[in-house]
Amino acid sequence: MASSITLLNPLLNAGNSVVLLLQSYWGAYYSWMDNDFLATGLLFLVIHELVYFGKSAPWAILDQIPFFRKYKIQDTKVPSNSEQLECLKDVLIAHAFVEALPIFAFQPICQIFGIDYTAETFPALKPFLLQVTAFFFMEDTWHYWFHRALHYGPLYKYIHKQHHKYAAPFGLTAEYAHPIEVAVTGLGTVGSPLLWAYYFGNVHLITVICWVVLRLFQAVDSHSGYDFPWSLRHFLPIWAGADHHDDHHKYFVGNYASSFRHWDFLLGTETPATARRHTILKSSQNNKKTK
Repeated sequence: MASSITLLNPLLNAGNSVVLLLQSYWGAYYSWMDNDFLATGLLFLVIHELVYFGKSAPWAILDQIPFFRKYKIQDTKVPSNSEQLECLKDVLIAHAFVEALPIFAFQPICQIFGIDYTAETFPALKPFLLQVTAFFFMEDTWHYWFHRALHYGPLYKYIHKQHHKYAAPFGLTAEYAHPIEVAVTGLGTVGSPLLWAYYFGNVHLITVICWVVLRLFQAVDSHSGYDFPWSLRHFLPIWAGADHHDDHHKYFVGNYASSFRHWDFLLGTETPATARRHTILKSSQNNKKTK
């Protein structure tokens, strides 16, 4: 046990050094901006754009390389350059005219709900991991029920149909949606930490930022159209993965959750294709354990 702790010490020390460095930059940034409203809004906006488009770009590149076609879920439906550019244009417009204002409004909302953003109160690792994990499950629940509602009657026709323009999704399509859908879906992402802060307190803005980054990673990945042998769903059975959401676009119904499988499994809204793949995956994993 002692030797294990000794081996972990360099890693822990390195982690502490990174946190201290981040704290110093964080404090310096807010001091330099001298306006907490602008500082928080600009920080969120820049991070959102860099992560969203930075995470989408590799998938657009893979779509141009035939070698990776074997990992493409719908391998006969590769998005054309014109489709990618059209989607990019529409997403940029949505970011500018739909998402920018709420992003800048987040600072006063944080103050109302008691989310701290001072450099001296950075969270410890344990509450940070607990909160981010909770946010994933909270957002997934919101997303499941709201998304499922969008597939009924006029809600689909006038709102959600836009997101289903691409039956074979690609990375950029993660936020290609009607403004109402973008806004209400976003409530699950930003509302989860706000709700946690309201009931339990002790939420820091750096935790919210890390959570939003991870949520963007998940959203873009689930729309990527690729399923690799090393994709997370192969090691974490509850994780939905790109194949889960790809089936939703392909069949237009079922698989309503964002990150996890449990709601669709428990409520019988998995697509038959997804259910079959999950059964095969579980059988394969059980066979490996018995060998």
